[in-house]
Amino acid sequence: MSLTPDQILSAHKANVETLFGLTTKAFEGVEKLVELNVTASRAALNEAAQHTQAVLSVKDAQELLALQASLFQPLAEKTASYSRHLYDIASTTTTEFGKAFETQVTEARKNFNALLESTAKNAPAGSESAVAIMKNAVSAANSAFESVQKAVKQASDLAETNFNTVTNTATEAVKTTGNAKR
Repeated sequence: MSLTPDQILSAHKANVETLFGLTTKAFEGVEKLVELNVTASRAALNEAAQHTQAVLSVKDAQELLALQASLFQPLAEKTASYSRHLYDIASTTTTEFGKAFETQVTEARKNFNALLESTAKNAPAGSESAVAIMKNAVSAANSAFESVQKAVKQASDLAETNFNTVTNTATEAVKTTGNAKR
């Protein structure tokens, strides 16, 4: 079985569409990241101005210490929130790339299996054992690939769970420490 010019053109067209789709997703991720950073920077600037005004109005050292202590809990919560947003952006973008990759792999597998079947039908007499070996090798490779995909998915899920646990624990620790100081 040989590829016709229409099949080659169709494959190239699909690859270009995939490339542009992934580029669009990458730019969407960058846009979200820029928006997050601009929002965080604007909030930090406003808070710095408010904090400066508050420091300038302090009358004694005790009031200054209380003011400084009151900043740590909101700062930790905002840092955790920023980290969550950042992780969500990265995770969403990675998921989109993963879906596109899986689609491409599925299509390539389908095409390769069709080519293998066509070759098997047109193989000369006596080559059945070679064709069977080839089919078994392809089947084993597909199984291995699926196992790797499952392992990567499990590792990603575990990493996300651990990230959320650590973030929540850190936020709670800061809240507890802030409440204990009061």
